[in-house]
Amino acid sequence: MSPAPAEPRLYLADIRHVRSGGSRYRLRHRTYLWLVDLDRLPRLPRPLRPLARFEARDHFGGGAPSIRAGLDAFLAARGAGLPPGSRVLMLAHARVFGHVFNPLTVYWCHGPDGSLRQVVAEVHNTYGERHCYLLPPESAREDGGGPEVAPVPKEFYVSPFLGVEGAYLMRLPEPGERLALTVRLAGGTDGARLTATVRGERRPAGARGLLRAALRRPWSTAAVSVGIRFHGVRLWLRGLPVRPRPRHVPQEGLK
Repeated sequence: MSPAPAEPRLYLADIRHVRSGGSRYRLRHRTYLWLVDLDRLPRLPRPLRPLARFEARDHFGGGAPSIRAGLDAFLAARGAGLPPGSRVLMLAHARVFGHVFNPLTVYWCHGPDGSLRQVVAEVHNTYGERHCYLLPPESAREDGGGPEVAPVPKEFYVSPFLGVEGAYLMRLPEPGERLALTVRLAGGTDGARLTATVRGERRPAGARGLLRAALRRPWSTAAVSVGIRFHGVRLWLRGLPVRPRPRHVPQEGLK
């Protein structure tokens, strides 16, 4: 029997980045995120649709007919395709007033029996490029719960102040009442280390809940984009050297 579709959820989220090593820097951003079933995306009343749209062009290669189809193509290219009856939950920003930017989108892929098969972390940079990391189920353990997850080599240029070196340690437990993600980067050539955390609390995802979230965090997706650039300028003014950006080669299976 296939697992029952999951109802959409909203999380008021507090995002923090702490850079240490070569140069110390901290930033904090407050936003809200959606947790949705890819086979049952939210259907909002027409007046609210500008506040939340989920579109295939915003994920993977951007050319698949749906987000789920883009994920399936990525997994199939790595011999990790999901059998019929599987369910996938996605944590992401939705489009708000036509704009979206998702530095990190997480997909929890469950088999027909409900067991977690794998986790996919999709990373976007501000140059319009995307890269996905296929992670084992162990990456969904709570931070501090059980042995350390094996590091994942960094393969994608994200920040102009960090090269494509080092490795990520990702703890991406599936959200319940609370959201608690942790991504650590270590091993850069300049000794820099980065820890990013996403913490949040579950809120109702109906029309009233969405309106409350949108009023508390107006145009949250544009705020993310503006905030990244603002902090980038501050780091540049502090004299942090810009690392050259390599030519991006899209991953196999991204449609």
